[in-house]
Amino acid sequence: MAAVNLQLGDDGILVATMDLPGRPMNVVDDELMAGLATALERLAGAEVKGLVLTSAKGDFCAGGDIDRISQWTRPEQPFEATLAMKAVLRKMELQGKPVVAAINGHALGGGLELALACHARIALADPRLKLGQPEVKLGLMPGGGGTVRLPRLLGIQQALQICAEGAEFNPAKALAMGLLTELAADSDDLMSKARAWVAAHPKAQQPWDAPRFRFPGGDARSPAVAQIFSIAPSIAAQKSWGNYPAVQHVMSSIFEGGLLGFDAASAVESRYFAACAMSQESRNMIGTLWYQLGAIKKGASRPAGVPRSQLGKLGILGAGMMGAGIAYVSAKAGIEVVLLDTTQEAAERGKAYAQGLLDKAVKKGRSTPAKRDALLARITPATDDARLHECELVIEAVFEDRAIKAEVTKQAEGRIAPTAIFASNTSTLPISGLAQASRRPANFIGLHFFSPVDKMPLVEIIVGQQTSDETLARAFDYVLQIGKTPIVVNDSRGFYTSRVFATYVMEGIAMLGEGVHPRSVEVAGLQAGMPMPPLALQDEVSLSLGLHVAEQTAKDLAAEGKAYVEHPGMSVVRQLCGLGRVGKKAGKGFYDWSDDGKRLWPELTTLYPVAAQQPGQRELIDRLMFAQANEAARCVQEGVLRSVADANIGSIFGWGFAPFQGGALQFINAMGAKAFVARARELAAKFGPRFEPAAIVVQQAQGGGRFTDA
Repeated sequence: MAAVNLQLGDDGILVATMDLPGRPMNVVDDELMAGLATALERLAGAEVKGLVLTSAKGDFCAGGDIDRISQWTRPEQPFEATLAMKAVLRKMELQGKPVVAAINGHALGGGLELALACHARIALADPRLKLGQPEVKLGLMPGGGGTVRLPRLLGIQQALQICAEGAEFNPAKALAMGLLTELAADSDDLMSKARAWVAAHPKAQQPWDAPRFRFPGGDARSPAVAQIFSIAPSIAAQKSWGNYPAVQHVMSSIFEGGLLGFDAASAVESRYFAACAMSQESRNMIGTLWYQLGAIKKGASRPAGVPRSQLGKLGILGAGMMGAGIAYVSAKAGIEVVLLDTTQEAAERGKAYAQGLLDKAVKKGRSTPAKRDALLARITPATDDARLHECELVIEAVFEDRAIKAEVTKQAEGRIAPTAIFASNTSTLPISGLAQASRRPANFIGLHFFSPVDKMPLVEIIVGQQTSDETLARAFDYVLQIGKTPIVVNDSRGFYTSRVFATYVMEGIAMLGEGVHPRSVEVAGLQAGMPMPPLALQDEVSLSLGLHVAEQTAKDLAAEGKAYVEHPGMSVVRQLCGLGRVGKKAGKGFYDWSDDGKRLWPELTTLYPVAAQQPGQRELIDRLMFAQANEAARCVQEGVLRSVADANIGSIFGWGFAPFQGGALQFINAMGAKAFVARARELAAKFGPRFEPAAIVVQQAQGGGRFTDA
């Protein structure tokens, strides 16, 4: 079976249909490019008037072959591979006959680059269809001519935004930008319009091959574009802190390509692409955000042998921020939701949260009034727990208090079917302890959502000591059904995400207590690649909640006859709470919060005088990152984590662990266990035993091991 099937019509138009054998999607590899080269040989025949390039699969082309990219070990390999691809594409656009891309599905990365080398691009008018250059999200950049053709088609500024931000566009937006030539109503209309375009343009030529071609908006020499490049690097640095070399390489490729002829610009692009492909950042991101995320979504953490399930009706106990968010994402997935609270007014407020989100979506054109009303109709606010009797899953989302959770568990279980699952949306309390209030602990599980639920992609599934495989499988299926990414962890205090997240914010708070300037603390968090700095993040979560969790933990450990070791940052939290500075919700914490934004509380440096000798930023960054990675390693050691994939994806999607590092365990892998242990011991000698390297990493350092699921 050929990768590209050819059919010559009576009208003299050759239809080349991409259908890569053994693959669910077309990807740009040697086989596909060889098929395209064969199509061009046929196009050269006197009887052929033009070519329509389309796909037999659901998508046009998904992009580059990541399996192949991940196996490259020398920069010559990506350099030569991209030049070979571009030689075929260049031949296609210079052959002197019209070539049209009939885009029937997603055209991303290398897939869009194939389409850009066609003289016209016609796509289905399907809002779900996506076009774009998302390579930077894996630490890569366009390598098939994207940074060469896009600036010449749309102008340098728009090309920079598309390639450096990795944004994806629907067909209507792509048409308005000038990325597409026209839209088609359906597949028949698509092919009809493609053939018509070929017939109407017998001697098609790319704009950049015309004798008097000029870059739209000017080339890299023009004053307007020079102004863009004078500020673009600083904007990129402000966003990425230099942690994503692919962004810098995109800017360099577009700038240099804007000074050169087409072929020289293509060679420059291939050099920068090779630099990206060989970078540690790209290896980290491909390993975690492609392979490990893919394994999770395919069910690597789901018990085998349990039939797949689809949830029809969900009950939620508590219509506060979390309960309301869970109701919204579930109803959005087509699930009927009963949203319960102690008063009808509180339950209605929970539904109103969904209304607010949907009203914004309608206003921005992302939804319609009919879709909004249909979704809202699936949420029933109520106070009577008798309404739970048909629910197959009930999620408790009440205050983080053991007694309150036990009470609602007992009440709800008296109403639900024997086969129904009961889940607690707790962020710290051990599931096995909460399950003691349940009559059916085998059906009891933890579903830890993150706030705000509509935006955060992760759900941490916590397996109690008596949770059955069937309960886990059904919970896993529900998380996928609502479009979230599930990770599965074993029960413990703080589970995985809350436990490791706390080390980040608490280390930053401890630095403040030691006399490190608060601005240095915050900048270190951002320089490390975290989405929010530690003090601001603790304000968002609230200091009072952190104090409550610490006090609850101390109480529980005392009851178990175990010692509680308080983090040095906790004394700072306690002091600020005593001053009423409990975080953003009160308008004051480490920051003063207002409608205009936030600023560090000026009195912080009075309360915690700035030391005369300030540490270097590298030391601050190391403390923040090693605290997290070391705690993640301890979670593996203690059996809390079930897989490396769950650890890495959980850290990036759960609390924003620097994505370019590939996750908390990949941070150790990339550095090497030996180097990690040596640096951790230096930090431990200076700042205390919390930095002592986890025993599992010490063993790896001695035996040359690493964290892997293989």
